Amino acid sequence: MTRDQTRTFLRRHKDALNRHDVAALMPMYAESAVVTSPMFRTVHGRPAIEEAFRALFTLWPDYQIRVNDDLFICEENRAAEFGTVMATHSGELFGLRPTGEGIEYGFARLYTFLGSQIVDERRIYDLRGVLERLEKSQLDSELQVAGAIQRLLLPRTHHAGASFEVVGASMPSRTIGGDFFEYVDLPSGDFAVAIGDVSGKGPAAALVGAMVQGMLAVEAEAERSPAVTLSRLNQALRRRDIEPRFVTLMYGILSLDGRFRYSNSGQNPPILLTSTGVRRLTTGGPMLGPFENPTFEEETISVHAGDTIVMFSDGVTEATNDAGEDFTDAALVECVTARRKEPLQAILDGVFARVREFCGSATPTDDVTIVVLRVR
Repeated sequence: MTRDQTRTFLRRHKDALNRHDVAALMPMYAESAVVTSPMFRTVHGRPAIEEAFRALFTLWPDYQIRVNDDLFICEENRAAEFGTVMATHSGELFGLRPTGEGIEYGFARLYTFLGSQIVDERRIYDLRGVLERLEKSQLDSELQVAGAIQRLLLPRTHHAGASFEVVGASMPSRTIGGDFFEYVDLPSGDFAVAIGDVSGKGPAAALVGAMVQGMLAVEAEAERSPAVTLSRLNQALRRRDIEPRFVTLMYGILSLDGRFRYSNSGQNPPILLTSTGVRRLTTGGPMLGPFENPTFEEETISVHAGDTIVMFSDGVTEATNDAGEDFTDAALVECVTARRKEPLQAILDGVFARVREFCGSATPTDDVTIVVLRVR
């Protein structure tokens, strides 16, 4: 074929491709033609080529190509054309599950002709950046699912019993985070509450957090003292060798007789609001995980109707604004003290709103978790 005949032939070939017209494509290939591509490897013979085209159009129903006519090359019985493939990633691509994203990638097709038929076609794809973007999209999708599962693992936001009411919420800095909180109604009628923070961020911290949350729920059912519970959790983490990660955890038990027993392993000291003022709950021990046999102390305090305990992660007080300034512990104490007589949900919402207002457009750098417990 002449150069013009070859160009006309390949234009018909492109049009048939874009119509997904396999019947029109097949006469363009010799009976013993060979097609080599990154997607279908090497196929021999017209029946196998037909099957490959049908598989391609099934995999990508909106498959289209755009050819750059300025880059057409033709010499004797060989030709090359260059362009772009456009499709929606609705089928597996090089091991990547469908993301539903629109993709484009460059191609070069090298043809060898015998008479007016293709006897050899080699396809070269420029996938630079495409696979990376699809991998990221797939990871983002998986993280969204993981985030939804993590939210299901957290207790319901609001919970109440005969002697208490509690609300809690967690806002991860990424799709999933390392903060968690837990409520447990104990067999005796007492109520256990905890808030924890795993060092680091993202999936690894979330997995450790889910593990600790599950272990805590089991340990709490045994109704051991807070100090013993923390010690047992520390032993369990040591056996699992979670280094270099560690966990901070505040764990308390509210009894029906108006006692609150707690132990704090490195978590920010909760704020206790009473009719006589404000105090911090600092008794406890070191963080969980790094130390072999740490000592955990616990304190028992008397609480009365209306007393409120605010537990929080360091993502609250260390939240930063555009100027790099921290929200600070003092600002949190001021915020909850001003709202001490409001309903619990109003206190919770007020703290989150105040932190968001303070941060402005600054990107969150840590998870923000708050639990507010009030004695009835």
